[in-house]
Amino acid sequence: METRGLEPVPDSERTGRVRTLFPTWVGANLTVLLLTIGAGLVVLNGLNIWQVLAVAALASVLGFGLVGLVSVAGSRGGAPGMALSRAVFGQRGNLLPGALTWVARWGWETVNAVTGTYAALAVLDRLLGVPGGRRATLVVLLVFVGCSWLVSGLGIGALRVCCTWSAYLFGGVSVLVLIHLAGATDWHAVLARPAGPAAMVVAGVGTLAAGGISWAPSSPDFARYLPRTSSGWAMTGATVGGAALVYLPMVLMGAVMAVAEPGLAAARDPVAFIGPLLPGWLAVPYLLFVVAGMVLINAMSLYSAGFTAQTLGFRVPRARAVGVNAVISLLLGTWLMFTAAGFLDSFVSFLTLLAVTFSAWIGVFAVDLLRGRAYDPVALLDTTPSSAYWYTRGFAVPAVAAWAAGLVTGLLLTRVRWFNGPLATTWAGHQGLGWAAAVVVSAGLYAVLPRPAGLPRTGGGGTGDTPLHF
Repeated sequence: METRGLEPVPDSERTGRVRTLFPTWVGANLTVLLLTIGAGLVVLNGLNIWQVLAVAALASVLGFGLVGLVSVAGSRGGAPGMALSRAVFGQRGNLLPGALTWVARWGWETVNAVTGTYAALAVLDRLLGVPGGRRATLVVLLVFVGCSWLVSGLGIGALRVCCTWSAYLFGGVSVLVLIHLAGATDWHAVLARPAGPAAMVVAGVGTLAAGGISWAPSSPDFARYLPRTSSGWAMTGATVGGAALVYLPMVLMGAVMAVAEPGLAAARDPVAFIGPLLPGWLAVPYLLFVVAGMVLINAMSLYSAGFTAQTLGFRVPRARAVGVNAVISLLLGTWLMFTAAGFLDSFVSFLTLLAVTFSAWIGVFAVDLLRGRAYDPVALLDTTPSSAYWYTRGFAVPAVAAWAAGLVTGLLLTRVRWFNGPLATTWAGHQGLGWAAAVVVSAGLYAVLPRPAGLPRTGGGGTGDTPLHF
């Protein structure tokens, strides 16, 4: 069981290999929600199959390219992402993006829990004839969240093992599903679909890339056991490769399914469309692996959320901090399953807001990393005015200002189910480019602002700023 919390991993214990990032990001994306988004690209965006493939390819490169870049900070600093963020925003300034990141994690964990519960209920109904009533739903949701908490509580070792096995097992059964669909699909109807507007392609890339962008603040958490000399190019390549290996076939599978079941966009249950399209011998094992994959993804999210809670001042062991988020996801999952209507619409709206929130942070953090940031392990954990990362009353004013400007700009251009920005009717707003505007504005502004005073002390692993080598 991993007992280390925010404290950086010493060089002597960094025995990981870059290649372990590949199954990590395969496992992080083995979700039925990619099928849901692929179906949405056809049903809601009106795209044809070739446009869907282009969207999946571009989204995996854009979204997880940023994830791979940010993960480099994990090998350099050996600490979780939101702890390293203290060096950029200041000890107090980091509380602002940290709080938003933590709240966003609630939403992501809730979506994971609900999706996994739907899949488990589908299996119970198919195998045992157990109806999905209120009591059964609550029990399954509780078991799902409990299993996620158990895996995440064990720590990075358990997550690595689960990611590797999940990649093999879920990947294998997904190939069987693809083979079945290839033989059962009316390809004339699929290939005859007309091309959708370019604006919907851009919007689709933004929606799908948001899933990758949401992992960026957490990516150093899974790279902090890698040696400090690990290649940035190799880390980014392993991250993008693992994601793309899943994105392309899963999104394509969802798009093909949607041709036969266009009512998916209005379904409360995101996995309801799988049963009618697959024979029982294939649907049941597939849904079982969906449940296992969603448990793993939720465990990874809870793992990172525990660190974020600790950076916000929860002075509890990592496993207990994970438990706080597990309880929150259980409560919110209950609400979403029993009161929210239109799962896909709610999910896309959530992803859009999530992308804007994280993109503003990514812009500042990535520019700071590319400038050659080195991390002082002592200053990262020192939250008093004596910390080298205290800056101006605890705030790195240039970083906080750039982040706020990017966040506001992105929200002004965003229109979702619950929120309409005043500039959402502009061209950029119609294309769903609020997330792109957020990262460009925050990165550009931070790049031209002067660095804050109070650079890290030398010694203890932080030897001042050095060029970032890829």
